[in-house]
Amino acid sequence: MKIKAVIEKGSDNLFSIYSDNMIGDMGLGGFGKTVQEAKADFEDVIQEALDECAKQHDGVLPKKYQQISVTYYYDLMAFFNNFDWINISKFAHAAGINESKMRQYKTGASFAGETVMGKIQSTIHRLGQELSSASLL
Repeated sequence: MKIKAVIEKGSDNLFSIYSDNMIGDMGLGGFGKTVQEAKADFEDVIQEALDECAKQHDGVLPKKYQQISVTYYYDLMAFFNNFDWINISKFAHAAGINESKMRQYKTGASFAGETVMGKIQSTIHRLGQELSSASLL
């Protein structure tokens, strides 16, 4: 089973993770002060749901739940708060986005459209490739 999980940062400064996927009749969600705490909580909820589902099926977990993979997606606020070491001004320049507008996306004061999200996603991937290909002496 492939689970799509969305990470958001709330107005209470806590991170939440939710998914439209279900295991049996149990919904999936997690919370934490950090993304790592929220992921750990989310994974605990998945395990609890799997355990409950197995109980409901005489101790045997249905085949569709025997292999679980989770893909995490960030909203912009959660992404830039989790990776707070990214210089937002330099990132905006690398992405070809106005610095002021980029700060608004980071704080949730404004929301990026599809084209801008594409630029941001492309820049994230490009920077990731550059970092992963770097070697140190």
